Amino acid sequence: MERLVVIGGDAAGMSAASQARRLRGPEELAIVAFERSHFASYSACGIPYWVGGAVPERDRLIARTPEEHRARAIDLRMRTEVTELDVPGQRVRFRDLESGAESWTGFDKLVIATGARPVRPPLPGIDAPGVHGVQTLDDGQALLDTLAGTRGRRAVVVGAGYIGVEMAEALLNHGFEVTVVNRGEQPMVTLDPDMGRLVHEAMDGMGITTVNGAEVGKVLTGPDGRVRAVATQDAEYPADVVVLGIGVEPETALAGAAGLPLGSYGGLLTDLAMRVRGYENIWAGGDCVEVLDLVSGRERHVPLGTHANKHGQVIGAGVGGGYATFPGVVGTAVSKVCDLEIARTGLREKDAREVGLRFVAVTVGSTSRAGYYPGAAPMTVKMLAERRTGRLLGVQIVGREGAGKRVDIAAVALTAGMTVEQMTALDLGYAPPFSPVWDPVLVAARKAASAVRAAER
Repeated sequence: MERLVVIGGDAAGMSAASQARRLRGPEELAIVAFERSHFASYSACGIPYWVGGAVPERDRLIARTPEEHRARAIDLRMRTEVTELDVPGQRVRFRDLESGAESWTGFDKLVIATGARPVRPPLPGIDAPGVHGVQTLDDGQALLDTLAGTRGRRAVVVGAGYIGVEMAEALLNHGFEVTVVNRGEQPMVTLDPDMGRLVHEAMDGMGITTVNGAEVGKVLTGPDGRVRAVATQDAEYPADVVVLGIGVEPETALAGAAGLPLGSYGGLLTDLAMRVRGYENIWAGGDCVEVLDLVSGRERHVPLGTHANKHGQVIGAGVGGGYATFPGVVGTAVSKVCDLEIARTGLREKDAREVGLRFVAVTVGSTSRAGYYPGAAPMTVKMLAERRTGRLLGVQIVGREGAGKRVDIAAVALTAGMTVEQMTALDLGYAPPFSPVWDPVLVAARKAASAVRAAER
């Protein structure tokens, strides 16, 4: 009997374990998985919506309980942390976080799915009570406990990326006065600054104060040791609770200490089958790996649950004796703050310049439905196309209801390598309740195609 060890009990790890179990029964493959937190197989992407109250119960975010995994002959050990990886010896050291007991176990096949950790800069006061990162269900529960026990109603969110803007909305829902302190030029660094400006204006209209170009230097505490403010070089922002939304980094300290290959972002490097490069019996997936960007041709760290679940399916197929691949990503993401939808896919202007691409960029304003139909809401679409070839390079969308998921049109076009000229002929669904007769993405494609032709004259 072979033995599979899985490090990490969330999306990638347990998807891999479950797929491997479908392909190989317990009589030929023993599976043991280690998870250091109190929860497994849950939606981390849903945490801001649980904290904000849109999702009423924490357990709705849990896809499968430890008991359900164990019923399928997967030995999932909760509150157990792998502390050392011995690659030549094909074994791992683990510690029971409740009892402190340590032991070793061997493996024939290994899956590393250790996820990512919130960026927590080593600033004075960063570990004070009332300062929270939000990455796990444990983190979400700790934040909710703080919100329930805090008499003051001032909150500061540090960072204005996806987690930052989503948590700003969650805190607003709890009746807090919210200030977002952002070191970037505009919120949402995954957008170009001109599109980020639209997000800033909308957040201001929602009552969220956004301070751009400001880097937090310290967290100030009161006589009781709790947070009372965050300080930048120029100002102090009072806070009864602070949420860190600075981003995440691959959790690869264990893999790095074992000598496994890491990329420029600190994530594990794998082949198309999600095998760690240079190792036939070790796979890795989820937020701890780097993936190929199909548009730029470079490796990137893209921590999203959609990718993690796909990685797990591919890994499970390999472990189970089959074959599957994960070819890469085009960088699609969608989010919201209150009723504003924010989406992007492909390259920003900055990304295109970094890889040496010559491009045109166009921006169009449109509406989510036919302008005469009730509920039509404004939408701005920005599109990048390569000069000379007209190849689509990227799309960004900011708007109200119906804006965000339109980015999927562009994601498919990017994956297929379409030109903006080809996109103008796409046969998209149309009816006045759903779209203008020319969908906003196609309007942008028409304008980009014209810009490509003009640039080559």
